[in-house]
Amino acid sequence: MNAQTQMKPVATLQHDITPTGSEYETVRRVIEKISLDYRDQPSLETLAAEVGETPTSLQKLFSRWAGLSPKAFLQAVTLDHARKLLDDGLPLLETSFEVGMSGPGRLHDLFVTHEAMSPGDYKTRGAGLTIRYGFHISPFGVALVMVTDRGLAGLSFNDAGEERAAFADMSGRWPNATYVEDMSATAPYAAHIFDPTRWRQDQPLRVVMIGSDFQVRVWEALLKIPMGRACSYSAIASEVGSPKASRAVGAAVGANPLSFVVPCHRALGKSGALTGYHWGMTRKRAILGWEAGQLTAADAKTAVARTG
Repeated sequence: MNAQTQMKPVATLQHDITPTGSEYETVRRVIEKISLDYRDQPSLETLAAEVGETPTSLQKLFSRWAGLSPKAFLQAVTLDHARKLLDDGLPLLETSFEVGMSGPGRLHDLFVTHEAMSPGDYKTRGAGLTIRYGFHISPFGVALVMVTDRGLAGLSFNDAGEERAAFADMSGRWPNATYVEDMSATAPYAAHIFDPTRWRQDQPLRVVMIGSDFQVRVWEALLKIPMGRACSYSAIASEVGSPKASRAVGAAVGANPLSFVVPCHRALGKSGALTGYHWGMTRKRAILGWEAGQLTAADAKTAVARTG
């Protein structure tokens, strides 16, 4: 069964998975406004007017979603306000989002156990492989989750109404696979991925990487970047043993089929600048800000526990 045949049920999912007044749509528009106008330091009132909310309701919605206020988010995701950038091209960008974080060590990142398909399997472009897929609400819009019997194989994001294009993009990576719509198979993965309380070392997320040998090595290097840190393409190139292959690394990062889980959003240019993102720069900023909020919340809990 080809990918085109499998697209028929996708259209029926759009009304089921995207509730009216999606919180992410409001948050996405605020992030977009911040991203475009950060030099003007837009006030809460300006941001609220942009999305048709009152300042109070926007403050509550955004803080509940991201774990920090719109003002703190502005500081978190605008690199012009970051105080620590990459040091001479070294791989780690210390958390510098000006929200009082003391470091990423107090929050477990996604615990992932992964394996890669053999080069031979990859060359068949998915022939003989059954991939089950489903669309789920996530903090970053609609998530397309793809799984095999060996684990999570694909995760991408799209806005409401773009499900067909998202499926075509992902299924085109393995055009010879058989695709089966099965939200009962993908729902447990979606629940695990987007709920930090489930990020436990004794219950790791199973992932299978389907790519070339070089791509897999780059994706494995991305998995080593902790939440709250970032890595330059050149540093990743050195990590995979090809120090002069920054451009090839960039291509492999862009081809990552496991958004968020394999954190390609933590890959930055050598100067510390945000670079392109397959699922959109606004979404990349949203993910970085959401992670900053998770770290801030973890630090706050730790501080309360110590004083208690």
